Amino acid sequence: MLTEIPLHRPVTPLLDSINSPDDLRALEESQLPTLAAELREFLLYSVGKTGGHFGAGLGVVELTIALHYVYQTPEDRLVWDVGHQTYPHKILTERRERMHSIRQLDGLAGFPKRSESPYDTFGVGHSSTSLSAALGMAVGSQQQGDDRRMVAVIGDGAMTAGMAFEALNHIAHLGSDLLVVLNDNNMSISRNVGGLANYFSKIWASKLYTEFREGSKKVLSKIPQAWELARKTEEHVKGMVSPGTLFEELGFYYIGPIDGHDLPRLVHDISNLRELKGPKLLHVITKKGKGFAPAEDDPVGYHALNKIEPKAPAAAVASHVPDKPKKLKYQDVFGQWLCREAEHNAKLMAITPAMCEGSGMVEFAERFPDQFHDVAIAEQHAVTFAAGLACEGLKPVVAIYSTFLQRAYDQLVHDVALQSLDVTFAIDRAGLVGEDGPTHAGSFDLSYLRCIPNMVIAAPSDEFECQQLLQASFEHPGPAAVRYPRGTGTGADLSQQAPLPAIGRGRQCRAGTGVAILNFGTLLERALTVAESLNATVCDMRWVKPLDEALILAMASQHDLLVTLEDNALAGGAGSAVLELCQQHGILVHVLQLGLPDRFQDHGKREQLLEQAGLSVNAMHDAIQARLEKILQLPQSRLLP
Repeated sequence: MLTEIPLHRPVTPLLDSINSPDDLRALEESQLPTLAAELREFLLYSVGKTGGHFGAGLGVVELTIALHYVYQTPEDRLVWDVGHQTYPHKILTERRERMHSIRQLDGLAGFPKRSESPYDTFGVGHSSTSLSAALGMAVGSQQQGDDRRMVAVIGDGAMTAGMAFEALNHIAHLGSDLLVVLNDNNMSISRNVGGLANYFSKIWASKLYTEFREGSKKVLSKIPQAWELARKTEEHVKGMVSPGTLFEELGFYYIGPIDGHDLPRLVHDISNLRELKGPKLLHVITKKGKGFAPAEDDPVGYHALNKIEPKAPAAAVASHVPDKPKKLKYQDVFGQWLCREAEHNAKLMAITPAMCEGSGMVEFAERFPDQFHDVAIAEQHAVTFAAGLACEGLKPVVAIYSTFLQRAYDQLVHDVALQSLDVTFAIDRAGLVGEDGPTHAGSFDLSYLRCIPNMVIAAPSDEFECQQLLQASFEHPGPAAVRYPRGTGTGADLSQQAPLPAIGRGRQCRAGTGVAILNFGTLLERALTVAESLNATVCDMRWVKPLDEALILAMASQHDLLVTLEDNALAGGAGSAVLELCQQHGILVHVLQLGLPDRFQDHGKREQLLEQAGLSVNAMHDAIQARLEKILQLPQSRLLP
């Protein structure tokens, strides 16, 4: 077992001979375990070079090999859920030599991406989509007379989402020829992996048993009572030694649980299931981080890695000047605020849809277990559950990523806002998130929240403002949202004292002439830098809804150009709100909107993506200067007052 990330490319002669799944299928089955060992080592090496997800990928090395070995991919469709586990899949599907570019600008995506490879049959990033997508492919293939096979790989965590069960029900209803592989890497569904279960699942996966079962069904179906008795007997025997009763009741032929790292067993069972028609479910038990000791011991901490930098020489370390104190991440600012508030407020209830660590709630969960609810990957339930708590006079806080709140939009509108319930949304990962790409970017929350009546929306500019606006929003007796980005802030002093910002009131940070920059969110530092070179006024607006109308109208009357700045889609965002306000009041003023363009931006470092969006300091300066020059070129009669 490996205990360190290889810093140099490992020797992998068998893996190097695999340029496509066709090459993989040409191997002898006895060679597959060697390939798995080489693939695992190469995965660790490549992630060490680039950073990225790898714990889940280490856990499905054998499963990935077996699926590509048995199925004729890409003709047969292999659909992955979430995508964290697909690095081994990418390595085996013609992308091994490009793994050094993963999650980097113009490089491989960190998740399956249809435009990247024909082997990536469905683009993913959010959880629990694989079953619905695979069913759609199965029906589409059948409709067109094709005979390709469909496989959906879904984790036990993703199976907690309602969407997954909706798809399971539909698959069974249609009787579709589809294999669902349930990758159970946390023992969360069942610990029943003993010798008896292993023995019976081998029997149930055998061709002899399936042929006998189908033959008996044909005979006994003539006698409905006899067939029902036989079916119930089989079901209850399975129920005693495996957790498959639920899936059998839904209409699936269930096999498992089996060891997901036993390659011969995987190839054997998957080969048999490939020939069996109808809905099938193979339950495999895997270990996240398999083969890398630190990841096996701490699967959460080693879910993903940053790039591994070579160690500095000892002399350099000795002479190194101590680093400045680390800046806090916004998620930690939220976590600290949550704990402080809970210390004196027993009505606070914190809710997360399976993002406890990522949302900075670990300490809160330990200190206030009775006030903490992790509802698993169930965003819709999380929001309506919060609404129910609010109905009983409690003060729920829903900690959720911006991109995942999109999944609970109907609940946000109908169950919270329509009833004006007192729910606070702490929206993490707002704006561009960098290497995780468009599936995880929080580019739209200002737009999709702003149009909802009763909502209050805050966009803090730094860590101190974040805790202040969280408190103000929490004290507001109605639905409120505070959106903040991934990563660290500016290093603002959190211990400073200041009154809470009044809802709907911004602040002027710098006085200037000609241009007024209205900043919404964490691009304030850039706005101030640009303003220095242009002698512009800068206002930190704080609130997107309600707007500080008085401040905006004053800026419009005193300046030639208003510039709105936001880390959100321009369409329907904060800049649009400013334009609407000016129109409603009949104010004629030039407005330049700076924000995210009307396209899905690919993965890359956040700074690179901001540059692409025209939100670097230089790009903003040039855009403002160009607009000023254009204004000056207008005929006198068209100049606005």
